[in-house]
Amino acid sequence: MNRIEINGTMYEIIRDDDKCVNKEELMEKMTDYFDSYDYILGDYAYEKLRLKGYYEEKNKKATEINNIKNVDDYIKNFCSYGAKIFLLKKIKEKDL
Repeated sequence: MNRIEINGTMYEIIRDDDKCVNKEELMEKMTDYFDSYDYILGDYAYEKLRLKGYYEEKNKKATEINNIKNVDDYIKNFCSYGAKIFLLKKIKEKDL
């Protein structure tokens, strides 16, 4: 299992196109805003990193716009063609 620690939280790397995960850049961009999300999607377009948070389907906070089941639609409709994509899944304390 490929893991990364960002700002004290462990994540499993689910997807990493062309090994684009950059820990230093993630540490700068990931604020406490992302703490509640179960997944973090990152995409690089024009050398800029964008992040979006997602919840698991069973999470009560999940809506149509942030439900992980819709991540492929987001990639298809809102990410630049050919953008490098990565997906991180938060590892809960009990699973460490």
